[in-house]
Amino acid sequence: MEHKLTVEALKDGTVIDHIPAGQGRRIAKLLRLSESGQRVYMGFNLPSQRSGKKDLIKVENILLSAEDANQLALYAPDATVNVIENFEVVAKHKLGVPESIAGVLVCPNSNCISHVEPVTSHFSVRSRHGEIRLKCKYCEKAYAKEVFTGLS
Repeated sequence: MEHKLTVEALKDGTVIDHIPAGQGRRIAKLLRLSESGQRVYMGFNLPSQRSGKKDLIKVENILLSAEDANQLALYAPDATVNVIENFEVVAKHKLGVPESIAGVLVCPNSNCISHVEPVTSHFSVRSRHGEIRLKCKYCEKAYAKEVFTGLS
């Protein structure tokens, strides 16, 4: 006998699919979904024909813009982001690496002014030869995306 788990369909919200396995929690934290007050469904290490395993996030009543979706490209460049209204997909966002990201990441440089002054973190994003580097607006140091473990 085959068992199948299901999650109820979203009337309104966003589905983020094809997140690389292990990145779902990071994406949820990046988007501050636990603070949204909305229902969030997350699946980890789900079977995927495309990549073997994937993570999935469904969030009710939050409709991600293309700009919001592009923030995910740092950690899930091949994810699909579907915006749902009245049970229908009304937009599909194709992800692209954003030019900048603000208020999400914490500068790894402990001497950066952003750790002591009440300023919003801000990084310019550059992608070169498939490697993403982020440069802090304040201390002007550049880092590989893998350096960022803390989200603000």
